[in-house]
Amino acid sequence: MQRLVLTETALSGVYLVQRKAQPDPRGFLSRVFCVQELAAAGWRKPVAQINHTGTATAGTVRGLHLQAAPHAEMKLVSCLRGAVWDVAVDLRPDSPTYMRWHAQQLSADNQLALLLPEGCAHGFQSLSDGAELLYCHSEPYLGNAERGVHPLDARLAIAWPLPVALLSARDAALPTIATGLEPGALP
Repeated sequence: MQRLVLTETALSGVYLVQRKAQPDPRGFLSRVFCVQELAAAGWRKPVAQINHTGTATAGTVRGLHLQAAPHAEMKLVSCLRGAVWDVAVDLRPDSPTYMRWHAQQLSADNQLALLLPEGCAHGFQSLSDGAELLYCHSEPYLGNAERGVHPLDARLAIAWPLPVALLSARDAALPTIATGLEPGALP
């Protein structure tokens, strides 16, 4: 039985993943990751790292982050508590959807996840206090491979649903497209 239903979004290679929980009198079982089911969306590597984040305040924005080749990573992002506005930005110069973004509300209630291919930046805005995300990564984090784009970049014009309540100093210092991410600047 297929427990993960994949639907391609308007961004090339970015998929919405619907988890199909199996309820019973004790509660439920929900599959978060299955390499066989995600292979249709391009996941071919083992999970190299799993991260769990908690965001205390609604309106907080985290991201937009990615890793450069040869350490580029796929990410599967799931919301375990609360709700977030999850964003993928296509930064692959050869992609037909280059420089476009896709956002999806992920929540503990809707059991949705977002699958991002290598070369797409990821960020989110917490829609609730105490939101928690679980990330499956195809590559481990390497600081020297880390890249990012300022989440309020005017060229991207991401429609964050809430006023931005908090942005880390690290994310506020990320470059904009115009100051360092022109075509070819990213791997």
